[in-house]
Amino acid sequence: MDSPPSIVDIGVNLTHESFANDCDAVLERARLAGVRHLVITGSSLASSPAAATLAATDPSRLSSTAGVHPHHASELTVEGLASLRALLCLPQVVAVGECGLDYFRDFSPRPAQRQAFEAQLELAIDTAKPLFLHERDAHMDFVDMIKAAGHRRPRAVAHCFTGDRAALERYLELGLYIGITGWICDERRGLHLRELVRLIPANRLMIETDAPYLVPRTLKLPSATRRNEPMYLPEVCRIISEARGESAEVTAAHTSATACEFFGFSVAA
Repeated sequence: MDSPPSIVDIGVNLTHESFANDCDAVLERARLAGVRHLVITGSSLASSPAAATLAATDPSRLSSTAGVHPHHASELTVEGLASLRALLCLPQVVAVGECGLDYFRDFSPRPAQRQAFEAQLELAIDTAKPLFLHERDAHMDFVDMIKAAGHRRPRAVAHCFTGDRAALERYLELGLYIGITGWICDERRGLHLRELVRLIPANRLMIETDAPYLVPRTLKLPSATRRNEPMYLPEVCRIISEARGESAEVTAAHTSATACEFFGFSVAA
């Protein structure tokens, strides 16, 4: 039996409570599925240090990000920003984020979201770390804030891209990388991504599970299976490869190489 292609998951929420009791087993299943490196998402002042601590247990396979999601923007204080800066000095912490704007939920007031996003943009510039970005229903404000950074703008990936062609083209014009999740596997709302993913240059495309969210619906798992896991990333890769008209091995190789270049790590054998 052929071994699965080596692949990188650039966004997995392993500090989520749903992984509290079996994280080691989740990581082993991911390894057996060919997922060679995982970037653990930090999305708050609590989860970012937890993600860094977890990544430090196996730095050859795990990295993390440090940031404050727009849902938590109101919580970002001067002291909190300093704690993020300290985390970004750690070798396993490879990006600033998850940060950005979310006007769909508005769990934090929009002015607070913009202030927190601007602070983290500056943090990425200061630390020379790439950005792991979130945007929902805030496209033009998001684009304008990224443009405002001008030539100082760091590398950035639009995590869990679900937008339309116009949004994709703007992001690509800005030089953003694009992260595609199991949303592309959802026949109810993600079919448009199967057309758009063809437009993403191979050296700007990365893939992610965003686990425990977004179980790939193409797997036809039992309805009781609500938790997504990194071991399902090859299914996301398969659907992307079919849409792009290339083999899963080619998609895995290109997206893994792009992730390694973007975040600055290497994939363990």
